[in-house]
Amino acid sequence: MSSRLAGLTGATLETAPAVCQSCVWWQSRGNREPEKRKWIERAEAEWGAWGTIYRDDDGRVLGSMQYGPAPLFPRAADLPAGPPSEDAVLVTCAYLLSDSQPWVEQSLFLAAIGEARDKGAHALEAFAYRYREGTSPADRFLVHRTVFPRDFLADFGFRTVRAAGRIELARLALGGLQPVEEGAREKVLRVVQEAFQPAPAPAPPRGG
Repeated sequence: MSSRLAGLTGATLETAPAVCQSCVWWQSRGNREPEKRKWIERAEAEWGAWGTIYRDDDGRVLGSMQYGPAPLFPRAADLPAGPPSEDAVLVTCAYLLSDSQPWVEQSLFLAAIGEARDKGAHALEAFAYRYREGTSPADRFLVHRTVFPRDFLADFGFRTVRAAGRIELARLALGGLQPVEEGAREKVLRVVQEAFQPAPAPAPPRGG
């Protein structure tokens, strides 16, 4: 089964997971809570699509991710291990509906890396958490995540900027990276899916 990635914008927001449609947690700070539509207008004027939605061929959403220039997300300044760097694109959160497709989280991150690199960002940052050994994949990835497994980010090359207990701010410098599949979401998706396809079963030996 093939799937597809699309930009998260004001026009596609209604197809994102319901919890994401009105949430302004990352956009708020203290008692200041912006109106979502006004924030969207600003984000799209300054950056463009501010995330990615992952759908299957039937249009069902499998996951989504929000990201953009760090100054668009004031809440990040108050988090443990914050604030993020002003020159970075910040991955704020992801929402996964199923853990049966292992490439969903990887493809969302690759899309974020590709877009940040193509738009000239110096780095991609995200908040990380050092989970205890043996924590289940569902607890590490499924449903709403605002911090991501530290070892998962390390596989992409993220390095720790600072830590506060088990929470870390992780950074991937983009200066030396090539654009991820030239920034094309569909090509990113295909590459990731192929990487996670199981190896073909060996042919049974022929009788003598």
